[in-house]
Amino acid sequence: MIRIDYHLQPTDLSNKLKKFWELSGEKISSIEYNYDVSKGSPVFTAAGKYTTRGWTEWTQGFQFGSAILQFDATGDTRFLEMGRQKTIDLMAPHISHIGVHDHGFNNVSTYGNLLRLMQEGKIEHNPWEKNFYELALKISGAVQASRWTPIKNGGFIHSFNGPHSLFVDTIRSCRALMLSYKLGHVFQAENDIKISLLGRALSHIKATADYSVFYGEGRDTYDIWGRTAHESVFNTTDGNFRCPNSQQGYTGFTTWTRGLAWAICGFAEELEFISTLHDAELDPFGGRHVIENYMLRAARATCDFYIEHTPVDGIPYWDTGAPNLHKLGNYLDQPANPFNDYEPVDSSAAAIAAQGLLRLGKYLSNKGETDAGEKYWQTGLTVLNRLLEEPYLSTSHAHQGILLHSIYHQPNGWDYVPEGSKIACGESSMWGDYHIREVALYVQKLIDNGTYYTFYNCLNS
Repeated sequence: MIRIDYHLQPTDLSNKLKKFWELSGEKISSIEYNYDVSKGSPVFTAAGKYTTRGWTEWTQGFQFGSAILQFDATGDTRFLEMGRQKTIDLMAPHISHIGVHDHGFNNVSTYGNLLRLMQEGKIEHNPWEKNFYELALKISGAVQASRWTPIKNGGFIHSFNGPHSLFVDTIRSCRALMLSYKLGHVFQAENDIKISLLGRALSHIKATADYSVFYGEGRDTYDIWGRTAHESVFNTTDGNFRCPNSQQGYTGFTTWTRGLAWAICGFAEELEFISTLHDAELDPFGGRHVIENYMLRAARATCDFYIEHTPVDGIPYWDTGAPNLHKLGNYLDQPANPFNDYEPVDSSAAAIAAQGLLRLGKYLSNKGETDAGEKYWQTGLTVLNRLLEEPYLSTSHAHQGILLHSIYHQPNGWDYVPEGSKIACGESSMWGDYHIREVALYVQKLIDNGTYYTFYNCLNS
């Protein structure tokens, strides 16, 4: 399990963060000037160079969003103009993309971050530009909400696999619905029936909490407090849950750690958002007490599982049930080894989870649960501290990634295996690079006494 450093403070990371942002800027510029855009969006690296892999277009927002975060952290306007112009030129198809469950990834990372910078006074206020970003976010949330599968207890935003498929990842796309709702968008269907975007987001979060997360209550033989399933499969005829499954994990009965991390981060940030709403907004959907309880239960459970089933330094292997982990011996009692002969680690899962752990820790501390809040907060800092140093921080000027040892799809064998290695290692992903920048910015703003970083800072105060 993770050896939590209870003495670590955000300011202790200051020097590492300074080095991180310097390297980060080099990597963004290298991709901008050297990547062949005719190949599609960059997805992950092979031998240090970004390449692509066709599945869906879910990473372009991370590419341009990274430039925007770089500007936010450093004030270097080159990155603002890069991120802003690329968003204007290339992100429009993502707003209306009806074939993906990734609107919270692509569009909140670009249009949302740009609008946030304007609201925070980091860029000049321009009414037309503001309206442009707001309209993009309104429509993105509605398009995401249209991917709807009704079930007996509500419904969910279905994955690109089809209407039967609930992905744990998609909880982070609930941000798109929340923003569209708070921006006042009216989502309508046949006969002008108005559909609540808040209601759909909350229903999806509830379905994720009910079916993607396990609570040690005997649901199946592998039911352990806080483990997650990547995919939950439903019968679309009668709305019944059928079974857990996995696309990128080992099986539906093991825990793919990046999916676990999406849940950790998604539940935590949505808890923060729900706390800004009035009781009257939540009453039609069960009320604040009910909503916060199921979200908080899922957030605690997933964070606890991550702590208990991750090596001491906070970096997980790609799946907690990966078939060759036993060959590593007592791997949970020692630091993760990305250069082992049997199973890859996934640093991108660590970067995503670190942010969620920090957010949940702060949320609980604000609620008066100081001991629990400290546990999760210090775990988040512990994980981030490790990611900001080698072998996870990419210090080579020839490598285009900033976070090394990320895994995309181990079962499909898509990840690059370097010569002389028996496993994939040493590479980066666009989502890993974006999320290490996002959690780095989160902590950087705390150190600088800046505005607390949330996805909903793009809304009018």
